[in-house]
Amino acid sequence: MQIPLAAVIHLLHEAPHAILSTHSTQLPGYPYGTAVPLVVDEAQRPLLLISALAEHTKNLLADPRASLAIVEADQANVQDAARATLVGRIEPFQPTPELVQRYLRYQPDAEQYLQLDFMFFRLHVERLRYIGGIGRMGWLDADAWQAASALDAAEESRLLAEAPQNAGSRLLGVDPLGIDYEIGGWRRRQRFANPLSASAIASQLNALPASES
Repeated sequence: MQIPLAAVIHLLHEAPHAILSTHSTQLPGYPYGTAVPLVVDEAQRPLLLISALAEHTKNLLADPRASLAIVEADQANVQDAARATLVGRIEPFQPTPELVQRYLRYQPDAEQYLQLDFMFFRLHVERLRYIGGIGRMGWLDADAWQAASALDAAEESRLLAEAPQNAGSRLLGVDPLGIDYEIGGWRRRQRFANPLSASAIASQLNALPASES
């Protein structure tokens, strides 16, 4: 089945957390799974901010091969939910100030961790398995992932700074395929049918809802 890359990207943006599976150093040969907050960068690559003392951090520093599993929220039956498993290498890196600010917009409680021993990691996707529901599934490789539309971090910062203020919602981030925002403590996404330019995104920012309908 042909997997629409946009569907996977929307899922990544809408999921506030994921399950990270690493190679255990304590129990060699066994996978080690743990829940982690989820944010993606401007190139749609998952970002992780994790403690140097965490078991999964030690595992990743010993072997960067890992997977990240994401499930669509608000579905009573997980079999009906969209879900994806991203496989690749998760490696530490030094983020730019713009990327740190992007992460904190999505995960504001994480600001306190920046003063501690927490480290930024990024997943470089090699393959992913997407399941859109029963009978709708398939694989995507790294080439397809790297073809995803991206928005420069400086351009995103400009769009957010110029966006109208809405007392009922909080802007999190924008990209060519959608606008992420928060209402009532819940992450929401306005999806675009096709990738949009920066000017077209700016016009969409004027129409965000102020509250849940």
